Amino acid sequence: MGSNGIEYLSREVLEVGFDSQKIEKDLRKMDDDELLTVDIKSHDEKIDLNSSKDAEDWIGNSGQKSSPSRQRGLEHCITAPVGTERNPLIADQEVILYRSITEKRGSSRHDLILDRLSEQQKRQLIANLVKIQNDGTVEVDLEKSASVAAELLELQSFEESTVSGSLISESKNSVPRLQIVILVVGTRGDVQPFLAIAKRLQEYGHHVRLATHANFDTFVKSAGVDFYPLGGDPRVLAGYMARNKGLIPSGPADISMQMKQLKAIIDSLLPACTAPDLETGVPFRAQAIIANPPAYGHAHVAEALGVPLHIFFTMPWTPTYEFPHPLARVPQSAGYWLSYIIVDLLTWWGMRGIINDFRKSKLKLAPIAYFSMYRGSISHLPTGYMWSPHVVPKPSDWGPLVDVVGYCFLSLASKYQPREDFVRWIQNGPPPLYFGFGSMPLEDPKRTTDVILEALKDTEQRGIIDRGWGNLGNLEEVSDNVFLLEECPHDWLFPQCSAVVHHGGAGTTATGLKAGCPTTIVPFFGDQFFWGDRIHQKELGPAPIPISQLSVENLSNAIKFMLQPEVKSRAMEIAKLIENEDGVAAAVDAFHRHLPDELPLPTPSPVEEDNPSPLQWFFLQLAQWCCVPCGGV
Repeated sequence: MGSNGIEYLSREVLEVGFDSQKIEKDLRKMDDDELLTVDIKSHDEKIDLNSSKDAEDWIGNSGQKSSPSRQRGLEHCITAPVGTERNPLIADQEVILYRSITEKRGSSRHDLILDRLSEQQKRQLIANLVKIQNDGTVEVDLEKSASVAAELLELQSFEESTVSGSLISESKNSVPRLQIVILVVGTRGDVQPFLAIAKRLQEYGHHVRLATHANFDTFVKSAGVDFYPLGGDPRVLAGYMARNKGLIPSGPADISMQMKQLKAIIDSLLPACTAPDLETGVPFRAQAIIANPPAYGHAHVAEALGVPLHIFFTMPWTPTYEFPHPLARVPQSAGYWLSYIIVDLLTWWGMRGIINDFRKSKLKLAPIAYFSMYRGSISHLPTGYMWSPHVVPKPSDWGPLVDVVGYCFLSLASKYQPREDFVRWIQNGPPPLYFGFGSMPLEDPKRTTDVILEALKDTEQRGIIDRGWGNLGNLEEVSDNVFLLEECPHDWLFPQCSAVVHHGGAGTTATGLKAGCPTTIVPFFGDQFFWGDRIHQKELGPAPIPISQLSVENLSNAIKFMLQPEVKSRAMEIAKLIENEDGVAAAVDAFHRHLPDELPLPTPSPVEEDNPSPLQWFFLQLAQWCCVPCGGV
């Protein structure tokens, strides 16, 4: 799902008046020595700003305590390429507690004039710079507010100096065998590549827990990976994004709903990193965290636990001058980099109350202010992007902290047993077209189905219609040239197809390209537009057709475009390039390479200590069961 329904912010952020003369006058009056004052209603108590001590105290109170004098060596695993001998000698090595790299390096604080404005004045300034479009993207126009843009662009030099101070390790011959939690918020398309990474990490001897929505419990466990439920319902999140097309809720009901979803997700992150397994009761404490950006509390949990954090994602989230943020629309190329800062800030403003309450009440950390202390950006964190560099090359202004690792495929085709009538249908004619919109909800599934049927008739093609979450293809009678499908792995299905039409989710797009399928993307929101544009630029398909513009004429023209021999030839060429990549191996290598030299203390073996007694285990299960109806953790 990519942007995945998590970008929430209150409409009040933008719907404010703007008096530029008054604000410029206020700026001139302000004394340079004036201190930043932040009013956070939920934080009336005095908070100890020594956050590292708070984190250590919290760790000591919430789990086992480890004394430096009792440090034990961690088992190490050899970071050899996949397919080589996997019986390495285990080396013992003393390790010391690692201070989290989620805390930006460098002691110098970058002060902005914007920091000294009141909350309302800050909103007014950004409101003049930003406009939300009907498709949910953020329009950033530098010419309308050059002074504000200049102020925000100063953050670039600060971010660059921060990143340059980070220590980048070379490839390691061995790394400790760690307890790793992977935090993923989104739909199945978001979870699947992380599941592939989890399985590969386990091959290296790591103990991996994948924490995501309860909807994917069976999916994760069937792959042989430990599961822990995160809050939030991906169906609700997808519905929210489909209605609002992006950042801004359409009404009070959506604001309330989204707040509850966000809070449920964020409140579940800490137990996902520290709670015992819900089925076996075996203790677990993350020594490293992997997360996607929509799991917004990831950096704060890593900071509290003092463990390294590695971001992986399927859409661009690191500022660059080569293309704008996928959720932004920028008329001037000079504003591409700035669009990432704007989206970060708007997202942060919408959820800062939830995050700061989480930091105070659950993590015992100090709250975060607006600009200079803002930590929503991932620019200072090691980040891996899960797409092929042959589709989107790594921008030249992304430094050594950022890797483009390639697509991370989870092979499902080998275990799939198709229905006999489906196999006969495929073999009884030319390769069909695929139509499916995955997790996207449809406002009018009957109309969308009728458009597909008419376009197939118009182009004299056969088609497979995948119902998905939108209930596409709900027909009482089906003609011979159409097959209705549910729950079929794309890596088995797409090689059977002549071309594919889908919503443009990153995972679905990747699988279609790997199968050599010309592609038409019908985007609903978020990064789907980004991938639609990339497909079109590489002439692997027509221009994207937004779901609101899907018509028989547009779809018929798209089908005719995809069926051109030269388009198929280009699709096969890029398929060969993708086939030679191993994004999962590259992702695991990047994770190992960016691990700090100093790592967290080893978690005591559950066999040696911390195994709950039968009575403790009973009350643990009772507490979990009782807290579910209340949304507790």
